[in-house]
Amino acid sequence: MKFPIGIQSFESLRSEGFVYVDKTALVRKMTSEGKCFFLSRPRRFGKSLLMSTIEAYFKGKKHLFEGLAMETLETDWKVYPVLHLDLNAKPYTKLQDLYDLLDDQLTYYERQYDSVATDKSPEGRFRQLIRCARQKTGMGVVVLVDEYDKPILQAIGNEPLQNEFRNALKAFYGVLKSADADLRFTLLTGVTKFGKVSVFSDLNNLEDISTSPYYHDICGISETELHKFFDAQVAALAMENNQTKDEAYTELRHRYDGYHFCDGTQGMYNPFSVLLTLKNVKYGNYWFATGTPTYLVELLKKTDFKLDDFSNLEVSQEDLDSIHQADINPIPVLFQSGYLTIKEANEEFDLYVLDFPNEEVRQGFVKFLLPYYVYCKQSQQKTIVSKFVTSLRNGDADTFMRLLQSLMSGTPYEMIRELENHYQNVMYIITRLMGFYIQAEYRTSNGRIDLLIGTDKYVYIIELKFNGTAAEALSQIEEKDYSLPFAIDDRQIIKIGANVSGETRNLEEWLIK
Repeated sequence: MKFPIGIQSFESLRSEGFVYVDKTALVRKMTSEGKCFFLSRPRRFGKSLLMSTIEAYFKGKKHLFEGLAMETLETDWKVYPVLHLDLNAKPYTKLQDLYDLLDDQLTYYERQYDSVATDKSPEGRFRQLIRCARQKTGMGVVVLVDEYDKPILQAIGNEPLQNEFRNALKAFYGVLKSADADLRFTLLTGVTKFGKVSVFSDLNNLEDISTSPYYHDICGISETELHKFFDAQVAALAMENNQTKDEAYTELRHRYDGYHFCDGTQGMYNPFSVLLTLKNVKYGNYWFATGTPTYLVELLKKTDFKLDDFSNLEVSQEDLDSIHQADINPIPVLFQSGYLTIKEANEEFDLYVLDFPNEEVRQGFVKFLLPYYVYCKQSQQKTIVSKFVTSLRNGDADTFMRLLQSLMSGTPYEMIRELENHYQNVMYIITRLMGFYIQAEYRTSNGRIDLLIGTDKYVYIIELKFNGTAAEALSQIEEKDYSLPFAIDDRQIIKIGANVSGETRNLEEWLIK
């Protein structure tokens, strides 16, 4: 089997014999039931291949659809002019970068359709191009915009530049409304949806299908598709890893499944990780190996977000629909980027519970975070974690605290915004990397434990004070009787009271009982 890893051209995929998970029935449904759509999906989830598939369909390349659902669904093949713009082609550090890319892509199509605009602005040229394509072919124009939000996302953290990108793209995409009479079909895709004063404020005829139950599986691989198209490859994966086939399916599900773009639908697998796992017959965090956008961490740090809130995070539908102020609230960005997903829904109050979709995202994201909270190279992580693990397995709480103190001592001053939140996030990251059970601010009937770490032999109850004393922290553990829920537990309870100094910005002292 030829795995289509990195293949974004539908024509190449079909003509060169790569396996294709058939999404053409959904393409037919979309193109026949509506006219102007928007779809957001995480990176490497198959958006570009979907766009290429739609382009091939509208160009009338019937031979590429032989054996697919589209072959029987479409009886009247027509050829339309297609303008396929891809904004993922370059980095954006200034507004001119966006103008240069639009100039290159518009020039290509202007030559094809003999378009000469009197208005030389990108939006003026775009409007004239659509008009000329319609006049020259006599057919409605198809506009496909891939990664429409790339410039805006890259400018997160730089509000003036982000506003420049937003205003330029708002004018450019606004053409799609004024040119409606000349258009047959429009689809914009990206990672996120920016709302309110955004690129979409003038494009109110756009139908957002990102959370539609009818299109939840238009990108990615469903459980049914995994069994239908890759059963033999899963069997090979199982054999290579000394598993039964059922065990391999279970591990694939644990690692890569769990993306829910709307409530009440089956989870979707990350196609990039699944395909690489089956090709290499080896499990791995392949999605994260391609790089995680640093803007996500910048958002988390800028807002002093508590990382333990990732688990069972409750939000409203409005929170998820669009990004209003991306530099203030990281939750919609994390959801739309694929780092959080819907786990439960409360229909009565229109609320959703979010969490990591699967183990690949959980592990990969925590590993990615560490160097942004302490001074630590990626290559040092395993060594650091092994020392922490050994100390806790041995019940050596003092060594654990000294290691934590040492790790924090090298953290640059500018990395720490709000001391208490920063320290709790570091503790969360470290314990998650160790793979132990952790629950920050664990609730009991008498209060909340700052940090709880469980191993097979020990339960560590840790209380932090900031500009207080270790004695006060330990006294709170005793007075609130935080150990009561573990009274019948066979494991030994170790209580740690610690103080973090605002002056040194590090652990100053601790007491262990």
